[in-house]
Amino acid sequence: MLGTSGTSPALEVIPLGGVGEFGMNMMLFVSEEAAIVVDAGVMFAGPELPGVDLVIPDLSHLRQFGDRLVALVLTHGHEDHIGAVPYVAPFIHGPIYGTPLTLALLKTKLEEHGIDTDKKLTPVNPRESITIGDLTIEFFRVTHSMPDCLGLAIHSPIGTVIHTGDFKIDQTPIDGDHIDLRRLGELGESGVLALFGDSTNVDRKGFTGSEIEVIDAFKEIFTSTKGKIVVTTFSSSIHRIQILINLAVHFDRKVVFAGRGMKANSSIAADLGRLHIPPGIQIRDTQVVDHHPCDVLCITTGSQGEPSAALSRIATNDHRHIKLTEDDVVVFSARAIPGNEKAISEVMNQIARRGTEIIYEGLKHVHVSGHGSEEELKLMLSLTMPTYFIPIHGEYRQLAQHARIAGRATNGKSTPLLVENGDVLRFDSLGAHVTGKVPAGRILIDRTRTGEIRDEVLRDRRHLAGDGLIVPVITINKQTGSIEGNPDLSTRGFVIDERTEKLLCDVPGILNRIIEGASIEELTDHDLIKEKIQAELRRFFRKRSGRRPLVLPVIVEI
Repeated sequence: MLGTSGTSPALEVIPLGGVGEFGMNMMLFVSEEAAIVVDAGVMFAGPELPGVDLVIPDLSHLRQFGDRLVALVLTHGHEDHIGAVPYVAPFIHGPIYGTPLTLALLKTKLEEHGIDTDKKLTPVNPRESITIGDLTIEFFRVTHSMPDCLGLAIHSPIGTVIHTGDFKIDQTPIDGDHIDLRRLGELGESGVLALFGDSTNVDRKGFTGSEIEVIDAFKEIFTSTKGKIVVTTFSSSIHRIQILINLAVHFDRKVVFAGRGMKANSSIAADLGRLHIPPGIQIRDTQVVDHHPCDVLCITTGSQGEPSAALSRIATNDHRHIKLTEDDVVVFSARAIPGNEKAISEVMNQIARRGTEIIYEGLKHVHVSGHGSEEELKLMLSLTMPTYFIPIHGEYRQLAQHARIAGRATNGKSTPLLVENGDVLRFDSLGAHVTGKVPAGRILIDRTRTGEIRDEVLRDRRHLAGDGLIVPVITINKQTGSIEGNPDLSTRGFVIDERTEKLLCDVPGILNRIIEGASIEELTDHDLIKEKIQAELRRFFRKRSGRRPLVLPVIVEI
């Protein structure tokens, strides 16, 4: 860690998430006078993490900075950039900076965690700058799949570092707010020490399409659909939602928002003037039955197959007010996050069972990515011409490909540096080099319970899922130390067939032998006798069946 009495200027940059992976974006910038965090995102857990809702970066390294960690700067309001803020905020001894829409989306999250937002949230806008210690952070506009997105130019004593955030170069943005290519060119002319660039779509050739490119496909859907149109997309895809609202107005359909996130985000964006909902166009889900299906557009959450999302309930006919028919159409207007394909497929199958038509990107052009493709990434590099280029936001193969492209785009004038989460990248008078490694793992979050899930809890959940649970209930006579009656045996998740049923019949005899052979100390100490029962039964099941059920003995004294 940099000291406070440094002899020559230096800047350390430490990615704590989002490098070598999709999601969980978080980066630490440390100078002589200040330490700041840029973004604090989550990754959504897959089926390999039972009972886990969110995955956030390991925050242990933040503790060592104390009150030197003076700011959190957010590039935009997607979950993979703000979802972990409630867990990071207690480490931040200063403001949280972001655009008005980003902070509005964040505010509810912080309040749910009991974090006071009045003095914490500080709005900023493109072309503004803030000074934090010896760092000046300049904000410039980028285009993405939602409004109010920023890139950062961090001016430090050692030089200027640019963090692109998530971006594409949309030349016909829905809201008319273009990426600030002029300022990027000016920064390049002044000299850029390092560029940290979004690598998400580096393996896609050409340019990413504009948001307006989905309009033709949706016009065709609106024209041909006799029943309801149900569109599922991310609740933060405000540009896509605006396109759908505009089309609903044109085709005289009412709009209903379904799903907690969709309702909340559309309301927030509308209040800030970032989403225009004409009067009389929006209805509640309870009013859907009052309108002919051909007069309804439903915009819902659930594009990733989330079991608790509104679309999943609609697909299984479990939604109280929105029911699918054969005349309806369901449109998946979102890219499948890697790992979610199976869950999405299951939801699609449920929709198909209703006789409802399903449309997705492979069939019609109903989705456009919010990330720049290869030519846009080259343009970013040629505008800024950084001395060093560090690819971020992508799996390692994307980072490596982006590094190769950087060499060609800058004619070898930029030196690519491949780093991983936890690497300490130092910029000083000697150049740029990795000087060490800090903890950069993952924290698993169960939002419905106590929060962090430790490794042993996850192991137990996997154990239960794989081999089940056996609960022997043993009644012991307090006076004689003998078993009263036959032990009671309960199982959960343990497959019962002819072979295992015979094994279970042998368990009472094993328990009797354990109690009879137990010492006075074991009989009077329930923890000791439980450990003995667990060890014996685990050995018995492993030897006789190859299974390793979790054994949870219960001792009752009478």
